[in-house]
Amino acid sequence: MKKLILLSSLSVFLLNCNKKPEAPVAGTLQPDTAVATEKSVDTLTAKSFCYMGVTGKDTVFVSIDDNLGTITGKMATKNSEKDSNKGELSGFKSGDTLKLTYNFESEGKSGNKNDIYFLQTKDGLSEGIGERDPETGTKYANESKIKYAGGRMLKPADCNIVTKSLQ
Repeated sequence: MKKLILLSSLSVFLLNCNKKPEAPVAGTLQPDTAVATEKSVDTLTAKSFCYMGVTGKDTVFVSIDDNLGTITGKMATKNSEKDSNKGELSGFKSGDTLKLTYNFESEGKSGNKNDIYFLQTKDGLSEGIGERDPETGTKYANESKIKYAGGRMLKPADCNIVTKSLQ
């Protein structure tokens, strides 16, 4: 009985080894080929965006990197009649809202912090306007009362220009 099972197994093995692979029919894709020809979408690397907004003679430059909802970046405001500022952005994305902390240098003084929220759309970034907490002066008093109409509007821009301006 053992010899019969061993002989049967060996026969099946030898028959499978001698099979020639079937040639694909012209015009059809094999399943593994179909996967290889599709464009792969990279969802794990950080996405970089650059924006610029001009109001009168004042200009704002923003570059952000979105790494699965964790936001880092830089921002600079070049004002024509008052001191400019520049610094680092960090925070997170909640829906289509970027909730960021802006650590910046202004008037030669570093260590300034301010919360800044942007609504991100296909047209750019709209800065949120809202009442500040009287104790800190840097955080929003009530996030639900932030309005995005009337704030600075930043349009998508060439990252080469924005990066040069942020240095």
